[in-house]
Amino acid sequence: MNVPGPGRSSSRTSRDLHPYGLNTRQEQPTWTDEPGPLLVVLGAGSRIWRGYTLEHIAARHPVALLDAKPPQWARDLADTTLSVDLADRAAVTRAVRMLADGRGVAGVLTYAENHVELAAQLAEQFMLPGNTPAAVAACRDKYLTRSLLAAAGVPSARSYLVTSAETAVEYAVLLDGPVVIKPRSLAGSAGVHRADTPEQVRAAFESAKSAGLFGIEHTGTPGVLVEEYLDGPEISVECVVLGHGTVHIAAVTRKYLVSEPAFLESGHLVDATDPLLADPQIRDVARAALTAVGITSGVMHVEMRLTGQGPRLIEINARLGGDLIPHLVHLATGLNLPQITADLAMGADPELVPSQSQSAAVELFYPPVAGQITTMTTRMTAAWLDRFTWTADPGDHVTSGDHATVRDRIALAVVTGPDPDTCLQRLRQVEDRNRIHIQPAITTTACVA
Repeated sequence: MNVPGPGRSSSRTSRDLHPYGLNTRQEQPTWTDEPGPLLVVLGAGSRIWRGYTLEHIAARHPVALLDAKPPQWARDLADTTLSVDLADRAAVTRAVRMLADGRGVAGVLTYAENHVELAAQLAEQFMLPGNTPAAVAACRDKYLTRSLLAAAGVPSARSYLVTSAETAVEYAVLLDGPVVIKPRSLAGSAGVHRADTPEQVRAAFESAKSAGLFGIEHTGTPGVLVEEYLDGPEISVECVVLGHGTVHIAAVTRKYLVSEPAFLESGHLVDATDPLLADPQIRDVARAALTAVGITSGVMHVEMRLTGQGPRLIEINARLGGDLIPHLVHLATGLNLPQITADLAMGADPELVPSQSQSAAVELFYPPVAGQITTMTTRMTAAWLDRFTWTADPGDHVTSGDHATVRDRIALAVVTGPDPDTCLQRLRQVEDRNRIHIQPAITTTACVA
């Protein structure tokens, strides 16, 4: 199933402008006749992974999309688009000022990890609702996050910042057990590995040091983290922050991971009646963590592990969760996290009352063997199958096992059901009915689900 198309009529015109601030002769936008100031959105992202987010936001508020090369599907949703290098803060600032002078700007947001600090800086500069740049930077810098959590007494993982493989080994010995080696920033579990021996620590350090993901920049400060390994199920808490210390938990997401030593996510499940929603420890840890880093507004994706000593913080993402998690929340509860994010960015009161109660899940498929994709076959349709999408194409080369990353995902499936068990059973049906053929690098064609 393809991602749903634009939710607005094709009669609504999107304006795609020349790069603002880069040409001597500037072209001014021509506004639609719709009233109200604009919500600036930084970065369209992938249609497969973020198309639904922009669709819901644009259905709620008039959007001005800023991106280096706004894709057509996003231009169809936005009121206006500007082609701007988002790495050039001065050019972005000039573009937002032009929008503010021409139509008015009431908010700025992003759902992309690499633009969250820029969004906070713009909100502060134009006196718009949002978090301080310092609070957002504290979420992006995992070492700073750990430091602030430790100072506030929020249960987390013991963590050390290192700049060499040998120092990493020394701290791994100090932690006396399995450790997790991770980049100081990034997302999508890029460069994150468990290590049990000095040799594994050295290899994991080099992997974390050189890791990259979809153009996401490191925080600018060097170093790799050596952290205490937290044993237990992993969850994320989708938090709506309505002010300093005021946190509403919209959903709890159960996470599924590939086999260690990697920590790649292979699926997520949201249940509207999950008993963890009523767990006071989870609520208190989430609120204390967000308060410790200074977050005061927005929808935040807070990751935890449920250990034998209680919930322990993994990291705080100053944005909506990825991997279609907000879509699962919408399917399961009716709560529209993209629109809640937009409302808060515009200074409006969001709708926080659930309108339905069921379960929804996504499975993220990885190749079981490395090689070249030859053919794909889709055979599954059902009312409960929200979508099945191939995320790779014939001819693509994919990597499997310990060296795989989110780039190697081959497909995704989203299902709904009355309860979690039904969703998991339905995902198995989808896996059995959709086939992909991969030509391994060394032998004959493999046929895998």
